[in-house]
Amino acid sequence: MVHSGSERKRSAFAVDALGQGAKAAVKATWWTATGGLARALTKPTQGAQTRRFDPTTPPPVPTRLRRAYLEAFEKDARDVAAGLYPALEDGPTRPSTALREAADFIADAFEVDQRRRKGDGAEVRSAADSSIYPNYYRQNFHFQSGGWFTAESARRYDAQVEALFSGTAAAMRRRGLSLLARHWRGRDHRDAKIVDVACGSGAFLKDLKAAFPRAALAGLDLSEAYLAKARKRAGVGGVKAKAEALPFADASLDAVTCVYLFHELPTRVRPLVAASLARVLKPGGVVVLVDSVQPADTPELARLLEAFPVYFHEPYYSSYAETDLVGLFAEEGLRLVAEDRAFLTKALLFEKPVA
Repeated sequence: MVHSGSERKRSAFAVDALGQGAKAAVKATWWTATGGLARALTKPTQGAQTRRFDPTTPPPVPTRLRRAYLEAFEKDARDVAAGLYPALEDGPTRPSTALREAADFIADAFEVDQRRRKGDGAEVRSAADSSIYPNYYRQNFHFQSGGWFTAESARRYDAQVEALFSGTAAAMRRRGLSLLARHWRGRDHRDAKIVDVACGSGAFLKDLKAAFPRAALAGLDLSEAYLAKARKRAGVGGVKAKAEALPFADASLDAVTCVYLFHELPTRVRPLVAASLARVLKPGGVVVLVDSVQPADTPELARLLEAFPVYFHEPYYSSYAETDLVGLFAEEGLRLVAEDRAFLTKALLFEKPVA
């Protein structure tokens, strides 16, 4: 039997998708157990924070919660099977590395819990230079040690978010990668210029590099420690700058990606960042925005969204939950052309119209 090239390619994609699904299952089990152990040891729902949490929405139905959780992995595997992007590594491949990362995360969880109980979410404010870093940035988001300012924080960040979301963080982020890959399917990427704004430790930047290996890529972040981690991880250049003042020429980029930034911005700064992203786009260029779902998107998960800013120090999350993101970018001349959701994350694709 003779197989065509397209049939062989589909078969290879199917095998890759199976491998992606198997790795995701192992990863989910590992980080669910790690996060569960950290919570059992530190008991974050006890103490002063518990008295502050007065939910107004019912708890999620367990079957629906599990369905939403599994959907993140299923969508990721389907996109690999469809050839939108290759099977991707999302964590340590060596058991020794996984154990070391988990142990480091659990050890730091005690410091995080003490900070949570004291309500201290701005411990780093006095340590960071106010002439360089805006006040809203100089915080211990998630009550994390070091805020965004230390190499230890950059090293630990991925373990923290994967444990928090039971191994779904990378799969959720890739809803944005899926939107961009579908939008650009069939396009020659050799002339494409992409900047990942607020690239953090470089997880999404690395995925972009795998999906668009011939594009010109760079990461941008305000943290030197996180930027150094991202450069090493993705093997691309990095720029230290604020999202609200991007150091790129008008209409110079084909795509700008922005993952989990907008819920950590004050209300007054979000329009500035939206304007900055829109300014640097070429006509026909796109913004890929990935962030938390909002209560109106998934009412059945609203209790989880209510709890998040209480237990993880997210001072601007409540205003983010009510922000009209589509309207925000429409004011800058961008139109929504695609969207997707998985578990607690949504992705929006905005396009700058060609005049």
